Amino acid sequence: MSLKKTATQDAPHAIFTNERIGWTWKVLKVYAAAKSDKKNPYARWLVAVSSPNTFGGVDMGDNYSREIYQNARLVECTDEFRAYFNEATS
Repeated sequence: MSLKKTATQDAPHAIFTNERIGWTWKVLKVYAAAKSDKKNPYARWLVAVSSPNTFGGVDMGDNYSREIYQNARLVECTDEFRAYFNEATS
């Protein structure tokens, strides 16, 4: 599946967490190529986010990829996303 196609919450492209603050980001869609993501501080992903503020639910929307890179760790992903992530963060 292409990263530009929207995945479901049950089978996201990637899952990032910050256990200290109780947040989880499920990456459902990536808009930019990895090289663009690395250079653009406004590169964004479509995500489903759960946190203490969502009271067991999720909020859907775009999030800057750099904010996720800086505040969370990758815990699960597809092979395609792993290649993308390695290129974008190297």
